[in-house]
Amino acid sequence: MIRCDRCSLPSAVHQRYSGLHLCPDHFTADVERKVRETLRTYRLFGRGGLVAVAMSGGKDSSALLYMLKKIFSPRRDIQLVAVLVDEGIDGYREQTLLSARSLADRLKIPHRTLHFSQEFATSTDSMAARTRAEAPCTYCGVLRKNLLNRAAREMGATALATGHNLDDEAQTVLLNYLRGDVERLFRLVPRTPKEGMVPRIKPLRRVPERELAIYAHLHGIYPQGHGSCPYVPWAMRLEIKEILNRLEAGHPGTKYALLRGFDKIQDLAGPGSFQMRQCGRCGEPTGQEVCQSCQLLERLGMGMGQRL
Repeated sequence: MIRCDRCSLPSAVHQRYSGLHLCPDHFTADVERKVRETLRTYRLFGRGGLVAVAMSGGKDSSALLYMLKKIFSPRRDIQLVAVLVDEGIDGYREQTLLSARSLADRLKIPHRTLHFSQEFATSTDSMAARTRAEAPCTYCGVLRKNLLNRAAREMGATALATGHNLDDEAQTVLLNYLRGDVERLFRLVPRTPKEGMVPRIKPLRRVPERELAIYAHLHGIYPQGHGSCPYVPWAMRLEIKEILNRLEAGHPGTKYALLRGFDKIQDLAGPGSFQMRQCGRCGEPTGQEVCQSCQLLERLGMGMGQRL
């Protein structure tokens, strides 16, 4: 029997990148330590405020909401609200939203659900049917970010927390390297406040996806029977994920190294010169004359005017 490296109890998890064997309690402490340390780097909560938590109902956002409740519960000056988005993915999103609402109710956290059909007069299923040249994830992701930022801003939120984990961050960095999209890379973690943009925080960015799944199981918050989004196989990100998983299996710590390297490049580059302006179509903040949401909808022969 393999023992925990921090105590004499049986080990439940082996972290290959660190070499540690950890029992459930010390594994939980390790995950939560990483999240607390990441939260401190944002320096947003000295005076309290409202944290809008993007909830999909999957294991990552469920673990995020659970941990933020645990971490911030001693702070009466910090409030949490779960923000759910119904993108319109038939046979999939209905169940994940039920799980998200159930967990928020269990944790006594208020929640609000936003709908693509109401805000953009379309759905991910409808957009997927209109285009075969691009993965629906492109449209879905852009509109989701637009809607989450707008909702958090209207709530007066101090921050918008998302459930991006280490795997997500490493995939995004490599994906943008391969596409040569350096500008988008440096917009991933804005170093200065941007008018109209609620500061986005990623408390789980140093926690591997596998460890979040284990954490969710240990704490009884792992959603059951959802499967994955039916549009995932369309995305290039899935290929990047498989590449990184192979590298991580042969060279433990690869994902951490990729993230650390990106963070160092950002530190060397400084805050950058990216400037925000109002979109000429919908008025939302953007770095271009017309925001990406409007560009994508117009490409599909749609517009944003119906929601204004």
